[in-house]
Amino acid sequence: MALIRRNRLARIAIGAVALITGAAVATGCSASSDHDHNGPHVVAASSWEAAFAKAAGASDVTVIVPAAIKHAPDYDPKPSDLATVARADFVLYAQFEGFAGKIKDAAGSKAKLVEVNLDNAKDTMESEVRRLGDLFGTRTTADKWIVDFETEYGKLAIDVKTAWPGGQPPKVVQQAFMGFAAQLSGAQVLGTYGPAPITPGQVADLSAKNPQYVLGNEQMSTGQVLPGSSAKQIDLTNYPTQDQDLLSVYRDAATKLTAAMHG
Repeated sequence: MALIRRNRLARIAIGAVALITGAAVATGCSASSDHDHNGPHVVAASSWEAAFAKAAGASDVTVIVPAAIKHAPDYDPKPSDLATVARADFVLYAQFEGFAGKIKDAAGSKAKLVEVNLDNAKDTMESEVRRLGDLFGTRTTADKWIVDFETEYGKLAIDVKTAWPGGQPPKVVQQAFMGFAAQLSGAQVLGTYGPAPITPGQVADLSAKNPQYVLGNEQMSTGQVLPGSSAKQIDLTNYPTQDQDLLSVYRDAATKLTAAMHG
C-alpha cells in the first residue's frame, strides 16, 4: 500500500512540474515570480488551518482540501495541489494530515512546513494565532484579531450563560474535540468520548452520569451517542465549513447551545 502511495505521489509530482513549467512559459516568466506578492503566500491543508492563518494576519491563503471533504486525511492529492505548494512560502498542516508534508517534498517546494495545533480551546487558539503572526511577520494584525475575538467571545459566553437551564451550569458529556464548546458554555463536563468509536461500555458509563446534553462533533458523527438516554444531543462543528473565519466556529456553537438550552 505504501509503495502504491509513493508511486502515485511520484506521478503527481511529474504532472505538477509540467503544470508549473507550462504556466511559466505561458506568462513569459519563471515559476518563482509567483512569490512577488504582498505578505507570505500560505498554503493550508484544510479550511481549519486557513482560518488560523487568516486570524494571524495572512491575506494570501490557499486551501488544499476542499471544504466538502470532512476528513482531511482521506484526501488524495492532485497535480494542481503540488503546483500550488511549489509556490508557497508556508505550508500549514496538522499532525493527522501527513499528506501535506509528502506533497511538499514531491513538489520540491522550499516552503516552511508548519504544524498547527488545531485546538479551539481559547488560550491554545490564541497562542497559535500569535505564533503564526510572528512567523508571517503579521503579529500586529494577529494581536488586533485576538482583541476583537475576546470581545465577541465574552458576549457569546454571556448569551449562553443566560440560557442555562434553571440558572445552573449544564451537565454535559463531550466529544474529545468539543472541549472548546463546553468551555464557552461554562458547562460541567461529566465525561468525554472519542475520537475512537464509542463502545457499549462507554455508552453505559456515560449514560449513568445523567448528563443533560451531549456535545457531539458534526465532522465525526456516528449518530445518536447515548441512545436511550434523556440527554439532548447538540452536534457542533469544530472548524469553519462555509468560510475561513475562525470566529464562525464559536458563533455557531453559541447559537446551537443557546437554542438547545432554551428549547
